[in-house]
Amino acid sequence: MMHMTFYWSKQVTLLVDSWRTSSWTGYVLTLLACLIASAFYQYMEDLRLRIKIASAGKPSSTQQIEAPLLQKRFASGKWSLARLAGALLFGVNSAIGYLLMLAIMSFNGGVFVAVVLGLAVGCFLFRTSDEDVTLVVDNPCACA
Repeated sequence: MMHMTFYWSKQVTLLVDSWRTSSWTGYVLTLLACLIASAFYQYMEDLRLRIKIASAGKPSSTQQIEAPLLQKRFASGKWSLARLAGALLFGVNSAIGYLLMLAIMSFNGGVFVAVVLGLAVGCFLFRTSDEDVTLVVDNPCACA
């Protein structure tokens, strides 16, 4: 039976029927896997943004202000290796994010805490030096 409210138990089914825990060892390993996957999500997002920054270069701020809609955004290097790598990383990162969301939807309190803690640790380790991200972030949506 699927839980519809948060519960605290070592017995959890995560993502697939074959990933069930019944012992404390299995439960702790599952929480550790959730924590590592969450930190890896932050690492992949940082890597994707750094590739995007490196491939875009630094446009002048006056150019962005004067005619942001008239710029030919994809005119140079539409099929560049950096764009392909960025798109691939976006897909992988989206898949990891959705799997983390589904793990949280198991409604196990420990899994929720492990994922949130992993995201915080990953942010601390990999995303604290986001000095150039303001040039890259063009979508305020949290899932993009």
